Parts: sequence; structure tokens; C-alpha cells
Amino acid sequence: MNLGSASLRLLGVALATMVAGSALAAQFSSNPDLIEKGEYLARLGDCVACHTAPGGKPLAGGLKMKTPFGVIHSTNITPDRENGIGAYTFEDFDRAMRRGVARDGHNLYPAMPYPSFEKIAQDDMRALYTYLMHGVAPVSQPNKPNDMRFPFNIRLGLAGWNRVFLDDEPFRYDSSHSLQWNRGAYIVEGLGHCGSCHTPRGIGFQEKAMSDAGRDGKYFLAGANVEHWRAVNLRNIWTGPEIAQFLKTGQNDRGTAYGGMAEVVHFSPQHFTPGDLAAIGEYIHALSPNPDETPGRDAVSVDVAQTSREIYASRAGLGYVQFCATCHQTDGKGATHFFPPLAGNTSIQAKDPSSLIHVMLTGSTTPLTASSRHAFTMPSYAVLGDQEIAEIATFARTHWGNKGSPVTADQVHKMREALEMKPVQPPGFNPPRYADMLKSPNAGQLIYGMRLMRDTKRLLPNYVGNGLNCDNCHINGGTMAFAAPYVGVAAQFPSYNPRAGHVIDFKDRVNGCMLRSMAGKPLDKDASEMKAMVAYMDWIRNGYQMKQKIPGRGVGKISHSIVPNAANGKEVYENSCAACHGIHGEGIKRADGSYLFPPLWGNDSYNIGAGIAKTYTAAAFAKNVMPLSSTFAFPIGQGGLTDQQAVDVGEYFSHMPRRDFPAKVHDWPKGGKPSDSRY
Repeated sequence: MNLGSASLRLLGVALATMVAGSALAAQFSSNPDLIEKGEYLARLGDCVACHTAPGGKPLAGGLKMKTPFGVIHSTNITPDRENGIGAYTFEDFDRAMRRGVARDGHNLYPAMPYPSFEKIAQDDMRALYTYLMHGVAPVSQPNKPNDMRFPFNIRLGLAGWNRVFLDDEPFRYDSSHSLQWNRGAYIVEGLGHCGSCHTPRGIGFQEKAMSDAGRDGKYFLAGANVEHWRAVNLRNIWTGPEIAQFLKTGQNDRGTAYGGMAEVVHFSPQHFTPGDLAAIGEYIHALSPNPDETPGRDAVSVDVAQTSREIYASRAGLGYVQFCATCHQTDGKGATHFFPPLAGNTSIQAKDPSSLIHVMLTGSTTPLTASSRHAFTMPSYAVLGDQEIAEIATFARTHWGNKGSPVTADQVHKMREALEMKPVQPPGFNPPRYADMLKSPNAGQLIYGMRLMRDTKRLLPNYVGNGLNCDNCHINGGTMAFAAPYVGVAAQFPSYNPRAGHVIDFKDRVNGCMLRSMAGKPLDKDASEMKAMVAYMDWIRNGYQMKQKIPGRGVGKISHSIVPNAANGKEVYENSCAACHGIHGEGIKRADGSYLFPPLWGNDSYNIGAGIAKTYTAAAFAKNVMPLSSTFAFPIGQGGLTDQQAVDVGEYFSHMPRRDFPAKVHDWPKGGKPSDSRY
């Protein structure tokens, strides 16, 4: 969920434009306690997020921020004498923060939330000033010029803006509420300036309300559009503990931070004290609901059976299965600590679907926090057509109890234009769409075959001897390049198989997987399940013929000249694989006992006769397909390891203990056994 997206980008101009001085003003002593307090206050305001350019030095400015009136660059707020705020006295600093007037007298743009900073207590303002002057290293980095359109590039009118819109009321304690509530109000309405993004703006770009008690208070934190994201309505949001958990970790059972909010969580609220997080949660939860939005925390009745039927019977549902279900699951519950739930997700079903469309087009990365050492990336799905994205988004907004309205292709198209996105060419490997199975006269059989391969353990329990599904190796139902895709495979049979030592047909190939990768037993070649899988494989071959070159076939190649280092492989595994597959390769299970992420060794994994039980096959798979959600690569953020790392980790996990395969004695009867075979 996007709880503010560009919040701190606009906030950035907060301290940002108060610039232009020289000569260090050391009015306050560099008291360590005061500096420490000021540093925490800077965390409350997330100064670093906006005053640091990508790859730049902290607080040295240069971050580009788009406003409805042009481009503003955040400024250098280090105590540098020439380019920073080193010449600011405390009075200069206080005036800039509260009144929006810089040291040299020019007015700051109201994108800086100085109306909110008016509520900062005097002692806190002094501590913040002391930190910036004595706790931050000066950086000699010139400020970048702004590019505001006429007449907004003329600052004289800003004095009039202040007279009309600036509310100079200090924060007032409300004795009708608890101390904790008041602390939350002080942070949210003041230094935290949550309203900068979550409160809608008026014709003069002013926040329509500065607090819940203000005039037209129903607008306060009622949601707003910022940089083509929807900063959601906070007035119908979660319980206090849910809010605190989201701010601390970037996720809860109702959503995950993405877009600009991921940056906010990373730099700011994850560092708040438990008391401040609880205070913010109590205050926001106590806000009266906004009747213009559907309450986001209401319990809903979910017809699981109906959703299960519809997901495989509609274009939208099949699109979701093909492109989203690997991470977010067919039940929309996602994976705790990994992939956000879509069911019950506040942002997914928001009245305005802008954030959902935006993240589908551009992708996003979850924040790194103390409780989540791995960031998970959702890649861009801009390669899909406007209608496809609209259908998938609509499915997510209207199933599992979600109450969102449908998304149209026109909305997706307008978002592409607003984001100035160039046309995205489909990849060289472009598999058929699941949704097109509905056009076939045997659609039911095709969809059943696809499901058997995605959910093999559950649908064929008597034939699978471990905890795996075909989909664990043939990612996304065999529609992903170098993840052993099914595209074109059926056309390559019958063919000679060196391991068998004779010609086999495609059904033999399927049963080979059942015996080896699934550690189970073969299907009858005339069984309806076998016929369904063969029908699906014939459909997904996508017109390819025997011996025709197929882009993305297999798991790719990796040089056998790379010497594996199992010790380093263990380190790579622990850093890049264990989060999903378990430190002991045991996988991660769902509540019902099925595997969310498969085991990589042990009795519930593939046996030594499986194709991937070889060092360089495992390495190629790891190189091209794993880890998931670690990059922006389409379709599931795969890749990121070097060739050496892939070979090392392939050696490590492929040689861990696993089931024997007694029939191995019959393999390669005519020779040709690979050098990296386990037997």
C-alpha cells in the first residue's frame, strides 16, 4: 500500500529551499544530548529522503521533485559555509521553518510544509538546528536551479499566499484526549507533516485542512494524488497497532509500502521509538471516517469457492494467474514478510486506483528495515497491454472480498501518458496468454492441464512423493524464459533421450519428471490427467515445430570451466536463498502444510535423478531465474547472481542430502553421462 508515496519528496522542499548563506552560526553549543535529540527529530521529519539526491551525499540536496508548477531541486542543508545553511542563525532557521522565509528574505515555495512546521515546539526546533549545525558534516555542493513556470517563478506572490493560507497557530494540547494521542497529533500535524501528501490541496495549492479540528476538518488526511500516486485516505485506515507495524516494518496484513512510501519507511518511521509509533497509530485510528471513501478496515464476507471458480473462468482471472499468482498467490493472500496481500489491501481497493495502476506500470521495491533485511522488487508490467492491465487490476480490486470499482483501459493509457512512458517492446520470449485458452473449444481441458502443472501436489497426491509442483521449476506455469518453459517443448517429441538410451515420446518425458523431480510414480498414459497436461503442452508450444530454435528454452547455459567453491556457495545461499528456502533448505510452508517456497534438499525435495540435481544445471537455473523479486527483470524480478556465485551455490545445494533414485542404474546405458551427475 502507498501511504504517501511522494510525501517526503514534497516534504523535501521542506528544509530544502531555505538556503543561501555562508558563515557558520554557532549560537548553540554542540551539546551531544541536544545533537542526538535533533538527529531523532530529523528522522521524524525524514529530512534525508528529500535532501539527498540518488547516489549523493546525505543532506547535500539535489533531489529533483516535480510539482504541478514546475521542477524544484532540494537544497543543501549541511552547515557548508558557501552552499549550505552554515550562515543561518537560529532566528533565520526558525523563520524559514515556520514562516517560509529564507535568510536573504525570499519566500519559499509552499511545497515546503512550513505551515505544519509552525507546530514544532521551540525546544525541538533548537535541537533540530543544533543537529544540522553540529551533527552533520558540511558538504560543498552547489544547489541546482529550479525550473518553475511563469508566473510561479516569481516569488513575490508567495507573501500573499502566506497571508491567505498560512495558519500560524502553534500546537495546542487537547485535554480531552490521552497524552499518547496528543503526542501522535503533535508528530502527525507537525514535523511529520503527513498532511502534505495525504490531505487534498485547494486551488492555491494549500492543504484544505491542517488538522482534524481545523475548518473543513473532514479533508484532513482524507487522501490526495501526488506525483501520479494516490496517497490514501488515512481516516478509514487500520487499527493503531496495524498502523504502528506498517510504519516500523513497511508492511502489515493489509498492505506493503511501495513507491515513495517505501523510502519514507526506510529513512524515517522504522527508526521511531515504540512509544511514538503507538502514539501515531492511536491518533490516526481515532480520526472520524470520511464518508466519501469505502471504509478500509471493515470485515468482509469472502466467497472462496466463487473466487476459485472465477479465477480460472475469466480473462481477468487467468491473466492474474499467469502474471501475479506466483507471488501474490491465487487466494490473494501473498506471503507474509515477502509479497503483500491483495485480499483486504487498503490501497488495492481504494476509491482512486492510481497507485495500483502506477505500480503495475513502473514496479517498486519494498523498504529495507531492521525487521526485513531483504528488499523485494516488483518489476514493471508495462509490456502488457492497457486492456490486460485493466483486467488484472479489476480482478484484484473486485475479488477476495475487495470492494474496489473496475479499472478501464483508458485509465491505464492515461497513466502511461502522465508518466511519460515510452512504448515497451515485448521480450523476445513472448509466450501465449492464459486468457487465450478460453477461445479454444477444449478450454476446460487446457485450463485443467495448466492447473495440474501449477498445483501438482494437491491435485495429484497419489503420484507426487515429495512436496513439489511442476511449477517449482517451470516457473509461472512454464511461461518464463530460462525457467524450463513449456513453449515449443511438445513439438520436440518423440526424440532420442541419452539418459534413457532410446527414443521417448512426450508422455514418457512427463512421467520421467514424476519419477525424478516429483519422487513419485508415473501416470497412466491414457489417464484424463495425462491427456489434459499433454493438451495444455500442445497449446502452449505456440506454433513451434520440431528442431525449430526456441528463445529462452531450457535453463540457459553456464560455463563448465568455472570451478565451483562450495564454501562460498554456502555464503551465497545464506545471503540470497535462505530467506525463501530456509537456512536448512527446508522451504517455507503455508498454514495448510503445502509449500509456499519449495525445499531444496531433504526428502520433500527432488531426488538425485532429477535434471536439476547437477551442479551446472542448478547453477544455470539459479543464474537466470533466482532469486525471485530481487531485480526489475520481467516477469518476476529474477536474477542478480554472477556466474561464479551461481556455480558456487549450485554446487552447494545440489550436493546436499536428498532422496536416492534406485532406477539410476539404468541411466545412460549407451554412455554420455554428464560430468557433474550425482551418480
